[in-house]
Amino acid sequence: MGHWRFLTLSETSFKQPAPTLLVGVDFGLPHFDAELQELGLLAESGGLKPVARLTCKRKAPDPALFVGSGKADEIKELALMHGAKEVLFDQALSPAQQRNLERHMGLPVNDRTLLILEIFAQRARSHEGKLQVELAKLQYLSTRLVRRWSHLERQTGGIGLRGGPGETQIELDRRMIGEAIKRTKERLVKVKKQRNTQRRQRERRDTFNISLVGYTNAGKSTLFNALVKARAYAADQLFATLDTTTRQLYLGEAGRSVSLSDTVGFIRDLPHGLVEAFQATLQEATEADLLLHVVDAANPDFPEQMAEVQKVLAEIGADTVPQLLVFNKLDALNAERYPLQLQDSYELDGQPVPRVFVSAKSGKGLDVLRTALSGIVTTALPPAVVEPVDPRDMTREYPGDLA
Repeated sequence: MGHWRFLTLSETSFKQPAPTLLVGVDFGLPHFDAELQELGLLAESGGLKPVARLTCKRKAPDPALFVGSGKADEIKELALMHGAKEVLFDQALSPAQQRNLERHMGLPVNDRTLLILEIFAQRARSHEGKLQVELAKLQYLSTRLVRRWSHLERQTGGIGLRGGPGETQIELDRRMIGEAIKRTKERLVKVKKQRNTQRRQRERRDTFNISLVGYTNAGKSTLFNALVKARAYAADQLFATLDTTTRQLYLGEAGRSVSLSDTVGFIRDLPHGLVEAFQATLQEATEADLLLHVVDAANPDFPEQMAEVQKVLAEIGADTVPQLLVFNKLDALNAERYPLQLQDSYELDGQPVPRVFVSAKSGKGLDVLRTALSGIVTTALPPAVVEPVDPRDMTREYPGDLA
């Protein structure tokens, strides 16, 4: 795209994991990750190698250096001591803070937002997913022009040059990025129309639509595979699945099949640009008849993770869709935390919500989940003449499925 390019977290393109110093700042907000465990998992998922971690407390961000000059010096010394080649902050940095920190420490400085964008770029597989990530990266890039391109300070001589140093090149790059954003949005509109066409086809079939949602790495894709006998990619890492996959799930007790969609996982401080860019994918959740909210029951921080999921659902307009909580990873619970029964209710946002305990890995509780789903579907849909579905045909894919 002409003169500019988007620099990744490491110029090695992740072939050699870059030694990275992780930094987190506690501003007194709830649920601060003092151990930087999630940032460490994100870094490893993005191909980085955390070599040291540092946390500090502040009442408010320093406008110039985010952490202040004294702490910036401390970070620089720690990075040199551990051989870190770059510094990664757990919070979002402004372009000016990022630029000032790099000049102060003499090291590349990146933030959580860019890291998540890079992971999304690595994991996107479908045409739609790649377009959505491209749009989010371009939008992020449009605010970082001054920091990312040293050639913007140069001009070639000649007649007719306008303004001060770099003005012509900056304007050119901004126009190119603006045009790229416009093109990408237009292509996403076409993809959205295709999805709407598929959705209308399902509605004509009187299909009950279920979407899997939840915090990243809660086991959504593993549960999806276990229910529909599919082979969607699943791994013990953050953001293993980015592209929505839809299959039919036959529920014997209800005597009908339903549409089951696996969607992208949510995470704390998910960049707003990503939520905006993934509207086409997340529309599956907003227009679903039921959300299967998958929770990592073995994670001690699951209440905070559930709160983050609820926050994103509210942001995309899916907070009014009925939910069934699926507490996954039953096999990883110790005896003290093991539930007395596999089906009960849980208070979510002040309201009791039905809950089922399962292990998508071992299969325990899946029969209880199927029974619960059958009951919900039977109650929600009036008796109808439905084409008989062969129970063995539970992995049938919708025509033109983008995933």
